[in-house]
Amino acid sequence: MTTQADLGIDVDVRDAAAVAERRDDLVAAVRDHAGRIAYQLALLQGGDYGRETLSTPGGEWTVKHEAGELEFLLFSPKSGSDTYVVSTKQPPEPAALATALDDYAAFVAAWNEYVDSLSGVLDDVSAEFPEPTTTDGVVAERDRVLDAVRETCAVIAGEVHRYESDDYGTFTARVDGDRWELKYDEGAVSYLRIGGSGGLYLLSQYGAPSAADVRAHADGFRGFVEAYNEFVDELESDLRRVSL
Repeated sequence: MTTQADLGIDVDVRDAAAVAERRDDLVAAVRDHAGRIAYQLALLQGGDYGRETLSTPGGEWTVKHEAGELEFLLFSPKSGSDTYVVSTKQPPEPAALATALDDYAAFVAAWNEYVDSLSGVLDDVSAEFPEPTTTDGVVAERDRVLDAVRETCAVIAGEVHRYESDDYGTFTARVDGDRWELKYDEGAVSYLRIGGSGGLYLLSQYGAPSAADVRAHADGFRGFVEAYNEFVDELESDLRRVSL
């Protein structure tokens, strides 16, 4: 068996455990300390995620948080490679960590200056605001028109249901190029839709359309009712031509 002596190697291999342990202790201390900055940043920004970059004489520091917890602390020196002092991945190289920590106090000072710069920024901002105008009147007018539309559609749905003798069905008409569709369920109105499957629901089991949409289609609804009446007139004409 070949040994180190046979190979002419007689050099001690230094144990890196002490260096790695010291590195890990320093990273843990920075994590705890910078974690306080991350928490304060989350309070300041008011979001679940955020970051801030601060400049120092030695470079730039970026602190990123997630739900107030420190996600990473990145040091970007003016010369040289970036160093993730704290991250969810591998720890930094000892030499790079030493370089970053030489500038860490400056980072904390930059954070303190940043917070101080915001102190009093809202002091002269008034919390007295104009009273917002309610939409009660507009909503009431919209509902008044929709109630009339619903009552008319209920008559149409009932009559078409009685004529077709089907529990489910539709009455459709084209008004000024738009397709209007009234769907009924056992004689009751299910919906009134304009413009096909991706169109506007003037009546539905969900929310009401906007007042602007109701206004835009009010005249079209009159045309829809006229188309229904023409449909009935044609049926009556056809029936009169039947002889027994």
